[in-house]
Amino acid sequence: MSALSFEERLAMLVDREVASRDDRRRTRLLSPARLKYPQATIEDMDTRAGRGVDRGQITSLALGDWIKTGHTVIINGATGSGKTWLACALGQYACRHGHSVSYLRTPRLAEELRVLHGSGGFGKWLIQLAKTDVLILDDWAVAALDAGTRADLLEIIDDRAATRGTIITIQLPVEHWHSWIGDATIADAMLDRLLQRTHRITPKGESLRSSKQKSSGDQEAVQAPQVQ
Repeated sequence: MSALSFEERLAMLVDREVASRDDRRRTRLLSPARLKYPQATIEDMDTRAGRGVDRGQITSLALGDWIKTGHTVIINGATGSGKTWLACALGQYACRHGHSVSYLRTPRLAEELRVLHGSGGFGKWLIQLAKTDVLILDDWAVAALDAGTRADLLEIIDDRAATRGTIITIQLPVEHWHSWIGDATIADAMLDRLLQRTHRITPKGESLRSSKQKSSGDQEAVQAPQVQ
């Protein structure tokens, strides 16, 4: 350190401060995101042939344009295929690059919404959620919707249309969503907003986690782009 010039030492100190500030920002964004798998990363994703996940598509999503333009990422696959893990990996990457993220399990949403309405906090919560860059709706269409949840869900989706990114994990094929939503008018409105601009991923096999739990000889992990 002593052999360095003043300018070099100053540059090192500035770099350390920038790195420290970036770490604090990531921590500040990751904590309220409440991801089910906060350690999931796209760099650890298994994208071997036959897994149903294209490295080019994941790398493109990592660039983040879909977030700014309000696109929907639909992750459709069987139980145990790694849908939630993949959604969390995309959410974690978004946090690392300065985007706010919120993770919600759709089956629990009805009860959470009832509590919010009962406490008078729904309006404030809805405003805050509308400002969130990435909303993850996990286990979409697992449980039936009641009328109140259906209407609230439309409000949530409508607030994000063309302005914020949404990730949905689901087993039910898209062509059956309309009947799951139930009310034809609300279903038309909701699907019009969700399906205008989509990126679809259909993971297959077991969990998409690669690397640390598996041998490294026969797998391909995503090389994340450098996003400023």
